[in-house]
Amino acid sequence: MNRTPSSAAAAREQADAVQGAGPDSGSTLSNGLKQRHLSMIALGGVIGAGLFVGSREGIAAAGPSIVLAYAVSGALVMLVMRMLGEMAAANPASGSFSVHAERSIGSWAGFTVGWMFTALLCVAVAAEALGAADVMVQWFPGSQPWMWVLLFMVIFTGTNLAAVSNFGEFEFWFAALKVAAIGIFLVLGLLAIFGVLPGTHAPGTAHLTGDGGFLPKGLNGLMVGLLASVFAYGGLETVTIAAAESKDPVRGVARAVRTAMWRIALFYVGSMAVIVTVIPWNDSSIAKSGPYVAVLDYLDIPAAGQIMNVVILVALLSAMNANLYGSSRMAFSLTARGQGPAFLSKVSGGVPRRAVLMCAAFGFVAVLLSILWPDTVFQWLLNMVGAAVLVVWGFIAAAQLRMRRTLEREAPEKLVVKMWAFPVLTWVALAGIAAVLLLMLRDENQRIQLLFTGGFGIVLALVGLARQRSLGSPDLT
Repeated sequence: MNRTPSSAAAAREQADAVQGAGPDSGSTLSNGLKQRHLSMIALGGVIGAGLFVGSREGIAAAGPSIVLAYAVSGALVMLVMRMLGEMAAANPASGSFSVHAERSIGSWAGFTVGWMFTALLCVAVAAEALGAADVMVQWFPGSQPWMWVLLFMVIFTGTNLAAVSNFGEFEFWFAALKVAAIGIFLVLGLLAIFGVLPGTHAPGTAHLTGDGGFLPKGLNGLMVGLLASVFAYGGLETVTIAAAESKDPVRGVARAVRTAMWRIALFYVGSMAVIVTVIPWNDSSIAKSGPYVAVLDYLDIPAAGQIMNVVILVALLSAMNANLYGSSRMAFSLTARGQGPAFLSKVSGGVPRRAVLMCAAFGFVAVLLSILWPDTVFQWLLNMVGAAVLVVWGFIAAAQLRMRRTLEREAPEKLVVKMWAFPVLTWVALAGIAAVLLLMLRDENQRIQLLFTGGFGIVLALVGLARQRSLGSPDLT
């Protein structure tokens, strides 16, 4: 494999990340994340606001078949994470899949997927800050959303400017609360399903087969539910970025990836199964209060709405913190490889503080846009990154196809984590991603996002190719 100047920089960054070079060196990240941080980030990272809030649209569209939708999309995500885990365990780097794409496909690919992911996370920071502010306004009606947004942005910018261990501690406890909440919900739901909980009777399969059947809106409803479920899994990639700042990145990534299957099955598929089994899928309380609150209200849990508001707030703040961290590390990795403004590659105390400030500023500007022009400029931003996660997954699969063969030939000892049934399941994953894109074309609202994201991706790819040619860096083969 030929190395370009930028791929050599990627290799140096990888070595620095793995070795945990001194934090005062001015160019390398620290290794302040502990194994317990990584384990809980991996465990709690799968439980996002998309699960608590976004699942209501999926249930409304698919009915009981939402369980199947989450299972299918979960299988796709599991394949993507396995591929990413294979590459991250072999070559840990703070740029994660951007570094892998650059080394396996070409510098243009690393540039495209890296900056698209950075933009996605920065816009997500804004969306999550706004969502958290809405929760706070419900509790404090006299306050204004911008006040809470500013408070949250200052807190998490400060957290990310400090040592990376602070980020790890915040995410550890956020994840612990989310895992505890979903665990209690699942236990209560199972007790209700089996009629063990006082005041409940075993529903059997009445809600799964009644009220229009398992597919009340046919295959079209299932497809809409599938699309809703796919985007609920976004953010799982952060653990492979964080692993590069741990003392044992290979072990951390390997453990996170190997437990992905049961985490997805338990938290997503399991909770959807509980919801549509305990109460009818078309119960008006699901649309009004959300599926989790609806179930807790049905079980007569005191203050169910407020309990879930706390959990949703934690999920939003956790995602906000993680996305600010992930976007800053990806921006740092890109600039350290010569793929962006050099001043962002400066590291102080083991933290890329300029990159953190840049990403925080972008997120806050996006919040201002949502206040000033919510239906135009901010909506354009949302549309531009609406399908970005699928672009990221596609690059991950393409990079893994090429990197696996190189590793088998040159460094088989690095294959600590292996993709199952390679290359068959890699191609299955690519086909699944293509199928989701085609489904998006069928839906009018999703089609707009796909077109915006596609246009954004093409612009990034053209800029990346122009840079690659100007620097005399050919495609990697």
